Amino acid sequence: MGDIYMVQAMINISKQTNQILNIVKARHNLKDKSDAIERVVLDYGENMLEPELRPEFIEKIRKRQSEPTVKIKDFRKHFGLD
Repeated sequence: MGDIYMVQAMINISKQTNQILNIVKARHNLKDKSDAIERVVLDYGENMLEPELRPEFIEKIRKRQSEPTVKIKDFRKHFGLD
């Protein structure tokens, strides 16, 4: 799990958080609690963050910015909305 570049952190967690991490670790057959924390955080990021905040969305928009554009004089006529 994770990128090549990893950051170490000392954290304090409650007993309940520790139990949850143990469950996540066991359920997903992870090697340690670091992997469990990463799993929980990445799942949270995928499910809870707004799409426009996700790095893959930003990259997609950057690519689209460099695409050629087409000038349309009459939007309704061009797309058959009249």
